[in-house]
Amino acid sequence: MRTRIKICGCTSVDDVALAVDAGADAVGVLLAEDSPRHVPMHVLHAIAAAVPALIALVAVFVDPPSGLVDEALKVGATPQFHGFEPADACEGFAAGPYLKVFHLRPNHAVTPAEFAAFAQPFSHATWMFDTAGPDGRSGGSGRTFDWRIARELAAGRRFVISGGLTPANVGECVRTARPYAVDVRSGVETNGVKDPDKVRAFVRAVREADAAVGA
Repeated sequence: MRTRIKICGCTSVDDVALAVDAGADAVGVLLAEDSPRHVPMHVLHAIAAAVPALIALVAVFVDPPSGLVDEALKVGATPQFHGFEPADACEGFAAGPYLKVFHLRPNHAVTPAEFAAFAQPFSHATWMFDTAGPDGRSGGSGRTFDWRIARELAAGRRFVISGGLTPANVGECVRTARPYAVDVRSGVETNGVKDPDKVRAFVRAVREADAAVGA
């Protein structure tokens, strides 16, 4: 099994080039206006033009207006819904595959059956699990959660793990939970800027974990 890697929070063509050269499968751009890594539409267009074939471009939204999603779809981005978007909105916005983020609290106690009943209406989604912030969503906290919970809740579906991943712990995450993909933002940055050494170390750690699990 080959774990996919998404480098999120790219704010420039240079960030995309770094992620792709390091071996990432996907790059993420944040279109939520309250994010410090918010990317305006003209920069999204420049980034989209720089993403090579066979690398996924992911546009991250938090409770967006439909027009913003439509603009991202026009440049070929896959939507990632990170807020309180209901299933009917996500399905209507996307009209195709997308990522839906579910935020887990430390005392998360929902059963796989209960979670499946809640998440099933997101029928075109690949589920992503992140650590909840103080408001119950947010993410971007730089904190991890118990990765085994994600595997239990996914119940055989493909899923993505985010939240607090770094080059130092992503290998353990891959070996423990066997996710379809891992997502990283601040864990490969230094002072809020993508760090080439950390990006490459993150990708290397994932590939080493893949090899260990497959051995």
